[in-house]
Amino acid sequence: MRALLSGLVLAAFTLPCLAQNVLKSEPLVLAPYEIAYVQAASCPAGKVLKVTGSIRGLHRKKTCVVLAADQASLATAIP
Repeated sequence: MRALLSGLVLAAFTLPCLAQNVLKSEPLVLAPYEIAYVQAASCPAGKVLKVTGSIRGLHRKKTCVVLAADQASLATAIP
């Protein structure tokens, strides 16, 4: 019974972390190797821009990727 209960508690904490937030604009500050998904006009329909932070002096890596509807949720960027 304890194993079942602890499994349910663990699932309750990990499942919300699986969803990715899709921002409306690219964040100004992004930690190295941190990933942000952005709704961008530069990507075709059904795709979002995946922005990966980089270390100082290098450019961010930007690619268009497909996100499943159950993985993404729409959020607003914090200025």
